[in-house]
Amino acid sequence: MTELESEVLPLPPRYRFRDLLLGDQSFQSDDRVQVEFYVNENTFKERLKLFFIKNQRSSLRIRLFNFSLKLLTCLLYIVRVLLDNPEEGIGCWECEKQNYTAFNQSTKINWSHIFWVDRKMPLWAVQVSIAVISFLETMLLIYLSYKGNIWEQIFRISFILEMINTVPFIITIFWPPLRNLFIPVFLNCWLAKYALENMINDLHRAIQRTQSAMFNQVLILICTLLCLVFTGTCGIQHLERAGEKLSLFKSFYFCIVTFSTVGYGDVTPKIWPSQLLVVIMICVALVVLPLQFEELVYLWMERQKSGGNYSRHRAQTEKHVVLCVSSLKIDLLMDFLNEFYAHPRLQDYYVVILCPTEMDIQVRRVLQIPLWSQRVIYLQGSALKDQDLMRAKMDNGEACFILSSRNEVDRTAADHQTILRAWAVKDFAPNCPLYVQILKPENKFHVKFADHVVCEEECKYAMLALNCVCPATSTLITLLVHTSRGQEGQESPEQWQRMYGRCSGNEVYHIRMGDSKFFMEYEGKSFTYAAFHAHKKYGVCLMGVRREENKSILLNPGPRHIMAASDTCFYINITKEENSAFIFKQEEKQKKKGFARRGTYDGPSRLPVHSIIASMGTVAMDLQNTECRPANSSKLALPAENGSGNRRPSIAPVLELADTSSLLPCDLLSDQSEDEMTQSDEEGSAVVEYVKGYPPNSPYIGSSPTLCHLLPEKAPFCCLRLDKGCKHNSFEDAKAYGFKNKLIIVSAETAGNGLYNFIVPLRAYYRSRKELNPIVLLLDNKPEHHFLEAICCFPMVYYMEGTIDNLDSLLQCGIIYADNLVVVDKESTMSAEEDYMADAKTIVNVQTMFRLFPSLSIITELTHPSNMRFMQFRAKDSYSLALSKLEKKERENGSNLAFMFRLPFAAGRVFSISMLDTLLYQSFVKDYMITITRLLLGLDTTPGSGYLCAMKITEDDLWIRTYGRLFQKLCSSSAEIPIGIYRTESHMFATSEPHDIRAQSQISINVEDCEDTKDVKEHWGIKTSHHRNSCSSDQSEHPLLRRKSMQWARRLSRKGNKHSSKTAEWISQQRLSLYRRSERQELSELVKNRMKHLGLPTTGYDEMNDHQNTLSYVLINPPPDTRLELNDIVYLIRSDPLAHVANDGHSRKSSCSNKLGPCNPETRDETQL
Repeated sequence: MTELESEVLPLPPRYRFRDLLLGDQSFQSDDRVQVEFYVNENTFKERLKLFFIKNQRSSLRIRLFNFSLKLLTCLLYIVRVLLDNPEEGIGCWECEKQNYTAFNQSTKINWSHIFWVDRKMPLWAVQVSIAVISFLETMLLIYLSYKGNIWEQIFRISFILEMINTVPFIITIFWPPLRNLFIPVFLNCWLAKYALENMINDLHRAIQRTQSAMFNQVLILICTLLCLVFTGTCGIQHLERAGEKLSLFKSFYFCIVTFSTVGYGDVTPKIWPSQLLVVIMICVALVVLPLQFEELVYLWMERQKSGGNYSRHRAQTEKHVVLCVSSLKIDLLMDFLNEFYAHPRLQDYYVVILCPTEMDIQVRRVLQIPLWSQRVIYLQGSALKDQDLMRAKMDNGEACFILSSRNEVDRTAADHQTILRAWAVKDFAPNCPLYVQILKPENKFHVKFADHVVCEEECKYAMLALNCVCPATSTLITLLVHTSRGQEGQESPEQWQRMYGRCSGNEVYHIRMGDSKFFMEYEGKSFTYAAFHAHKKYGVCLMGVRREENKSILLNPGPRHIMAASDTCFYINITKEENSAFIFKQEEKQKKKGFARRGTYDGPSRLPVHSIIASMGTVAMDLQNTECRPANSSKLALPAENGSGNRRPSIAPVLELADTSSLLPCDLLSDQSEDEMTQSDEEGSAVVEYVKGYPPNSPYIGSSPTLCHLLPEKAPFCCLRLDKGCKHNSFEDAKAYGFKNKLIIVSAETAGNGLYNFIVPLRAYYRSRKELNPIVLLLDNKPEHHFLEAICCFPMVYYMEGTIDNLDSLLQCGIIYADNLVVVDKESTMSAEEDYMADAKTIVNVQTMFRLFPSLSIITELTHPSNMRFMQFRAKDSYSLALSKLEKKERENGSNLAFMFRLPFAAGRVFSISMLDTLLYQSFVKDYMITITRLLLGLDTTPGSGYLCAMKITEDDLWIRTYGRLFQKLCSSSAEIPIGIYRTESHMFATSEPHDIRAQSQISINVEDCEDTKDVKEHWGIKTSHHRNSCSSDQSEHPLLRRKSMQWARRLSRKGNKHSSKTAEWISQQRLSLYRRSERQELSELVKNRMKHLGLPTTGYDEMNDHQNTLSYVLINPPPDTRLELNDIVYLIRSDPLAHVANDGHSRKSSCSNKLGPCNPETRDETQL
């Protein structure tokens, strides 16, 4: 366009000179025409149309002026009525007036009372001026909006009303006798209503803001009612001039009484014209008002479905977060609300839910509860639409949570939807913090820009893997990421439930060391020293630290980390330090006495300040008692005793600063040869050497590099198949491989990329080679090539095609040689017609394996946490029924962890990924929780950060006695930080009163027959010991045991003592146990027959034990005076063995030979199930 215009207009001389030099003379010969665009907008009509109609702001001013004129005409009519006095005479302008009272006595209607009024000259002048202005404006708008059909404009109701109210006034200018003619000016109220509707529409266009249609409809309804009442009032008042004279107020009273259907009858119209007007008004009201109400109800229903808008004023004055989901289920909603509002500082926040589907009935019922109705707003809309994001006021939100729909069959498609939502929110509100949940790890890098991302499959598989080496890691992590006050189970009569519920209240908190009373006094001391003394003095567990200049969180950085005032400390405690009360004494002596009197932590309102002397024991100051244990020892070192043999064993003190000669971690990169020599001596054959390095192939983008045990060369794909031989080996079952360690079997539907995160933590560099368990992947479908390429570098990783509902597949993959079987939830079963039936197949299959292989530790993933009550189901187990009642009671009390007392969850045998949803919610308050969780699970490895492991308390370790002394022992010897205990206790599940009935049964049998009593005692001993054999290897013992048991059962049934009812109940339980034993014998025969058919040896199955009569639970950060018990498994955060290899490589060999036994990677006691 610029070139065309420049050719028409004269060019400046410099351009013409330039063109002359360039020889461009084409413009002289071309016939070019300048074209002007949008010329029609410059006409007079278009300019008027732009001013009166198109332009929002000017049109709004015109309509506001018109609205004011109409209201003024109605007001002038009321003034005319109030000034009118018919008694002074009625007639035309400057005509002889007739007396009003003279005609009032007549029975005929005098129409002159209706046609003529008394209008004063000033009032007439004002009304005529307004009529002229309105008429001209109407004519102008008719002209501007004319589109070829003049009759359409003429027969509009608004035009007809305008002519009725303006033309008669204009006529009176030229014909004065008609100046007293009655003109129904009150009808201008309908024109005012029409102008108001148009004005509101122009207002919305002018300010570029969409107002609720509900507001418009309510306004229209109110205006319609006012117009009906005003029209009826003015019309009846005027018509009754010819009948019984009514004032304006009485007419208004009559209309209100009539339209409200009350009808007192004290005021009624007397002549037929007014009565006819009442009939007409009622008919109009019956037609117009129902239509208005119907539209209003429809909009109200639509508003209830869509949720309306979140107020802009509220968004600017209050804080709110937005929750974006594909479909909102009641479980997801309650988990979010309970966890989000569990934090005190979030009580004033609003939650805006943005969901594309209509609100569920259960969700609607919950959101009507006053607790949530004032704080939760449901909006039906899509995060991909800017209008819906504007309705949710996303740009003013404090955070946006985007959750994936995990119940979808196609989880990749669900991730794609989540990614688009995250992109849309980031595009609309770039400053709004994003909290995104992703299902598949390969999709995680698409949302790297989000502030916090939780990948479900990464966390799930890493947690299930750690469950195999650190029992109940899933329960430990779940309890840590849930908000609780530790009040669960405190009213239970069971001691383990009270302790378990109390310790479940421990969470991870943070505080700057310079501002902390817990850790401020340890400035300049080592991390290990600060951790031990903080636990000793306050009962808090210091687990990690972060330097001010470094944003990386380090879990247990070891004794060489010197605490600084600017460090951020991460600790485990019942509550954060800011909510704690401190009781300090003036003198140290009084302080020690006060500590000595308080030995236990006895209430939620008191800070856990524990006893030093009573719980910690004697602290020896001599270091000569810390001699090394032999290299093959797997126990904590028992110090040698000096002097008298009666002296209690002592523990070395924790040093303020690190001692390089005694606390240097061994370099795990240098233990290959030792492991190889040991295994070569045992096996007498060559063993494949393992190397440590980073996996060369990752199945997806974004996986964190982890140093692992690797094969020197990648294994051929054919060698990864467990059940089929190849040219490299001829092994076809797990027994043929001759594995030294127990197997870990993983049952999954497909070999997804997340399964890679199951292998990496179990092959991490800090795990000793002797402790590596073979991993067998039992897959429904054949794995893809890229997955095999990723796992072929790991040692002892195999796969096999099969399902857990096929006994042959289980036996071929070596289930009788396995300690752990992990059953991963299948994607194809996650969606069902009935939501909670999605786990039906998994539960039944696991129950079958539970009956076939009673000693096998089965770790199951479920879709719905509420289905965990069906795991290891016993129909007549009264103890499980009692736990069910306890769960309901805790849920009624508002607990977020009502399911925590279910035995499968407490023991870490069941896990649902929805339990980790709270990890994302907690990140809004604790932005470090995702990082700490990933470090604990081994998903991320930060240089200098420790890792989670476990050790088992044996009989030789019981000399330590208490958890506090164990804390000191670990800190002083190997710089390890314990964070909890996994405890297993024997328990009787047969009856509701196991101890009393057991005692009664033993007394009865002793009286009756000594021989049978001995058998029964042996039977009870088998059931209550930690290592029970309820299914004996000798099958010939079962008939004899059954026969003897039935003999004393018959004797007990003949006894008629006062405990007959309880004894009868016990007898029935014994008969049930006999029935179960015969049933187990049949199952055993079934398994053995299948093994023989497959050509597998049956010796391994005969050695399987039954561990069904035990219960296990997790104690997070128990009090220091907690007594250690045999077979307790202690969760440890062990410092990074490679943290100081580069700095202290010259003293590595000498330090490894002189330090304590647990420091050696071979002698450190790992998890033994």
